Amino acid sequence: MRGLGYHPDRNKKNSFSKSLQGGKFPRFHIYYDSEKQILNLHLDQKASTYQKATDHAGEYDGPAVFKEAQRIKKYVNNRFGKKDG
Repeated sequence: MRGLGYHPDRNKKNSFSKSLQGGKFPRFHIYYDSEKQILNLHLDQKASTYQKATDHAGEYDGPAVFKEAQRIKKYVNNRFGKKDG
C-alpha cells in the first residue's frame, strides 16, 4: 500500500488512507479483507459529525473513486504480473 502512497491507520487493522491535500481530509480510505483478498475503497470528504461514531460521509463511486481504483488496479497488475486486467 505504501507504494501507492497509502499509510496504515494507527487504530484500525487492515485500514489504510491517503491524503489528497496534505491534511486529514479529504482522503482515500481502503479497508482490506485479508480472508477474501478484497479492497474496499472510498473517499472521505470529512470526518464523522457524530461523536463516538464510525459512520462517515464516504463516497463509494464517482469519478475520483473510479480513477483511484483504476490506478490501484494497474499498480497491482504491474507489481504481481497479472495481465488480464
